[in-house]
Amino acid sequence: MLMAHPAVLKNLIEQYETLRVLHAEEGHEEVRRRMDDIAYTLCVSTGTSDIDAALIAAQHRLPGARVEDDSLLAT
Repeated sequence: MLMAHPAVLKNLIEQYETLRVLHAEEGHEEVRRRMDDIAYTLCVSTGTSDIDAALIAAQHRLPGARVEDDSLLAT
């Protein structure tokens, strides 16, 4: 599997998170399509099949990401 460059992943994550914060999925068709395109690209870039898994996988590929599974750590 080809691996996306961390800078590309970071940019895709930022775009997706921005659109999600702005509730783009409820907006104009063109904006929803852009959000869907970014989600699809993240999935393909990380070898996952849903956006939540793609976001986690992409974040773990960024510089400084923790290698260990931190899902059970208390906040």
